[in-house]
Amino acid sequence: MNIEHIPELIAKIALADPRVKRTDPIERRAQIEMWAGILADVPVPFALHAAQAHYAESQWPITAGDIATRWKAVVTDRMRRETGTFEPSDHPDLDPDDISGYLHALRERRQAVALGELPPSELKALIAGASAAEASRRVAQLGDYLTTETRRQLAPYRPLAAERERRLTDGQPDPLSVACPVETCRAVTGQPCTRPSRGDGRVRLQGFHGSRSDLAAGGREADEDSTPGAWPQGGTQSEGGESAA
Repeated sequence: MNIEHIPELIAKIALADPRVKRTDPIERRAQIEMWAGILADVPVPFALHAAQAHYAESQWPITAGDIATRWKAVVTDRMRRETGTFEPSDHPDLDPDDISGYLHALRERRQAVALGELPPSELKALIAGASAAEASRRVAQLGDYLTTETRRQLAPYRPLAAERERRLTDGQPDPLSVACPVETCRAVTGQPCTRPSRGDGRVRLQGFHGSRSDLAAGGREADEDSTPGAWPQGGTQSEGGESAA
């Protein structure tokens, strides 16, 4: 906003509050110059909107500082939500190695966001999408306390956890996410399937009961004597135990 805009702004505000407009020519000129300095960064439409918002909630005469404060709060909120970057498609002709050009484009974008000409590029918008909920669900199941490389290195020592992560990554049902419905097993969530052995012992299966795999997939429960779900593929029942990671 420049000094030419101030008289019209004050005149419009005076229609709601005559106390704002100075009648003395010298005071009026001084008022215009003062308001112009305070509102130099404020767009004209916003100044009028700020005045309307002020009188919607207050009976006190508005000052230039009231308008500037409202504008600063709006800009601060916009820039707080702005990630400070832009998509390559926004500047297809920009050379990635042109640092000065990139900084110039970034400054232009920040200025446009501050003025309300462009919406903030928020973080939640960058990670949103049709598959965002599914990705979040899988990340929550996998956990994030180990890096991908750490998981890869530990995979030989934690085969059950590694296979479970593989299934989740590939979008396959995870039998360990549900309890086993087989009467002679009844493994709880997160524990491998077992079968009775001699005496009072239990033998862990190399795979999973088929009904448990079906239940995890949301399908019909299979009979207790159905073929165990393969893990790994082609796995069979074995008395060689593996410790769950």
